[in-house]
Amino acid sequence: MLITNKTILITGANRGIGRALVDEALARGAKRVYAGTRGALRHPDTRVVPLALDATSASQIERAVRKVDSLDLLINNAGVAIYSNLSNLAVIEQHMKVNFLGLLNVTNAFLPLLKRSEGAVVNNLSLAAIAALPVVPGYSISKAAASNVTQSLRAILADQGVSVHAVYLGPIDTDMNRGFDIPKASTAVAAQGIFDGLERGDEDIFPDPVSHSVAEGWRNGVAKGLERQFAAFVPTRASA
Repeated sequence: MLITNKTILITGANRGIGRALVDEALARGAKRVYAGTRGALRHPDTRVVPLALDATSASQIERAVRKVDSLDLLINNAGVAIYSNLSNLAVIEQHMKVNFLGLLNVTNAFLPLLKRSEGAVVNNLSLAAIAALPVVPGYSISKAAASNVTQSLRAILADQGVSVHAVYLGPIDTDMNRGFDIPKASTAVAAQGIFDGLERGDEDIFPDPVSHSVAEGWRNGVAKGLERQFAAFVPTRASA
């Protein structure tokens, strides 16, 4: 998918990777960018349309759908990462509510528009979806679940004209990663890598130097092979 003249919705667009994605989409010639946020957002470019969208609020999702006339690309970027351990179930539930159920509910709500345009869904995940980062186990669990649902959506929507892409982010210089004293890629590099992968048609996008280093192993690994095999169980519309 080329971004030029496309209409895009980005959740969690007020800062970090979300804000960088808005700016990168504009730089690539997007026709309109719906910037989904929980709070107020101002942007100098008239192509940016602020959209109140809390991924955990069914009513806000419903209102947001009514305000979007057409959509070519949905980027599920909104997320939380809370440092904790497995003893606090409430923290795990909060991660699942935002990073997993929020992503799925927003996707389902906008699917009719995406089917109409034969568009795409991009889910911003993490290398923690592949291997748990034990200092943020709730985050890791939720991203693993989001990765799994991304694979399911990809198979279910394969013959309905909607492509589904997973982004496995490495360490990015955001508020979420402030506590990690490690090399981090900039949000601009992450946004560029995400759109580059989408324009190449990559199912799984590894947009930064750290994630890119594991891309080949993932694409040729057992998990990816099983995903392809299991996708064959999904009946196509022609055979249903």
